[in-house]
Amino acid sequence: MNRLLAFVLIVAVTLGTIAFTTPALLDKVRLGLDLKGGFEILYEAEPLTPGGEITRDTLRETAVSLEKRANATGVAEPEVTPEGTNRIRVKIAGVSDEAAVRDILKKPVELTFRSMRGCNGDAGFCKVELIGTDFKENGASIYQNELGAWEISLSLKSRSKFAEVTREVAKLPAPNNRLAIFLNDEMLSDPNVTQEINSDKASITGSFPREEAKRIADTINLGALPLKLTEKYTQSVGATLGKQSLEKTVFAGAIGGLFVLLFMLFVYRVPGFVGIISLALNTWMVLLGFVLLNATITLPGIAALILGLGMAVDANIITAERIKDELRSGKSLLSSLKAGSKNSFRTIMDANITTALAGVVMLFIPNSSIRGFAVMLLLGIVVSLVANMSYSRMLLYLLIRSGRFQNKKLYSVKESEIRAL
Repeated sequence: MNRLLAFVLIVAVTLGTIAFTTPALLDKVRLGLDLKGGFEILYEAEPLTPGGEITRDTLRETAVSLEKRANATGVAEPEVTPEGTNRIRVKIAGVSDEAAVRDILKKPVELTFRSMRGCNGDAGFCKVELIGTDFKENGASIYQNELGAWEISLSLKSRSKFAEVTREVAKLPAPNNRLAIFLNDEMLSDPNVTQEINSDKASITGSFPREEAKRIADTINLGALPLKLTEKYTQSVGATLGKQSLEKTVFAGAIGGLFVLLFMLFVYRVPGFVGIISLALNTWMVLLGFVLLNATITLPGIAALILGLGMAVDANIITAERIKDELRSGKSLLSSLKAGSKNSFRTIMDANITTALAGVVMLFIPNSSIRGFAVMLLLGIVVSLVANMSYSRMLLYLLIRSGRFQNKKLYSVKESEIRAL
């Protein structure tokens, strides 16, 4: 009686936890663009200068810059992934203005301080004194001066370098003693320099409205891309189409899952019922793991989830069949459970290890969809082993030791099939 009560309490706590926490977990699940709508771009990277080299570090830096730019547009959690030696894939879900985001992603941002040192009379500001890398990352901010005008403050990495530049520019005769500040090829201001400025701060002055000053500061903080990018592939998925894909996927999964559960219940009875509870826990644990990994679920990921659940069903069926074989040989229920669990262990492990090896190989394929499939598959395998090897067998043990489920018909074994020892 105590063991039956323990079984009921364990199942009640399990199902209660699943029912109580699943809505919150579903709210935290990140949907990919194929389920939520959005767009995907595959960029091919090239060096900024002829003869330059694309390294793994510059490709990674470019991906980080792209992610910062996407975040600056208000996009929630974009996926930016380097692929191969010269490609970057960007996936952004839930975008209303695709054209604006795409323009910001690949827009070059080059901040330079230029002077007229050594320039011909009509050459203008031909000498570049400071470039974007001379300034601190995210070092641009706006402030209001004593006259109420908005200006932009810049933080430099080297105080001595800025002092040297301003010292040399101050030696030039007026009106050539100016240090022009350019954003790409647009001159923002060109203040006069009359003396050396020994500071790690510089200012962009002018009659900027607050919105314009903030836009310039944000653009500077986006930083320059280390590599030149060319769009090689673009895919757009409308929000309506993504919603329809999600609804149809959930509906198809629910129908398929229902048939599987009915099959297990009617064919395997008590082991099938325990298997159903184990599958519910299995699904919840996979969902929890996906949320903890902060991963994005896509159609390939859902396919891997269904495949993992299929393997979990297979593990429960193998165990149930091994128990039936032991019961047919005339052993007791408890002995059949122990022998059947032991005999099914190797078969289940061989199947899961083989599939896991394939998943590990897919992790090294430079494609985010394939990697997402592999992560979900490996997660499903690990969870399936935990749920089947421990949880479902524990529940079966409690039922058998309770003494209330001794009829072998409850385990799909007829009396006529039992052989005498």
